[in-house]
Amino acid sequence: MLLYSDVLTGDELFSDAFPVKFVDGIVYEVDCPPDEEGDESDNSVVRAFGLKPTTFDKKGYLAYLKGYMKAVKNSLEESGADAAEIAAFEKGASNYTKKIVAALNDYEFYTGSSMRPDGMVCLLNYREDSVTPYFTFWKHGLREQAV
Repeated sequence: MLLYSDVLTGDELFSDAFPVKFVDGIVYEVDCPPDEEGDESDNSVVRAFGLKPTTFDKKGYLAYLKGYMKAVKNSLEESGADAAEIAAFEKGASNYTKKIVAALNDYEFYTGSSMRPDGMVCLLNYREDSVTPYFTFWKHGLREQAV
């Protein structure tokens, strides 16, 4: 099993025990199946990893995102990522941010269990069926670990 943690805070955010899809080379989308009793209001990823709800308006989220992306870029540089990988991250993050901002009112925001403001803000939305919740996580802001 693979466990994904926030590179800035160390918070565990999700695992591949949930359905995971890699999108646009920049984010993971993780489906949140209902709990064992079928209660769709009980989000299994939130419960399993202790994610905490938070709120943002558009201005606040964009300000947060600017600082977060800079911190992730610094993390990539410190870990020895090459210039091509960093450039791909910056381009992909910029393009995907446009998609998020265009639908910002559709998202709910969560932090990791530590609730550190410098960590990843996880984005919860619903599939086209308006029933299936899924999270969006920035790939370059994650550390993957086999457990």
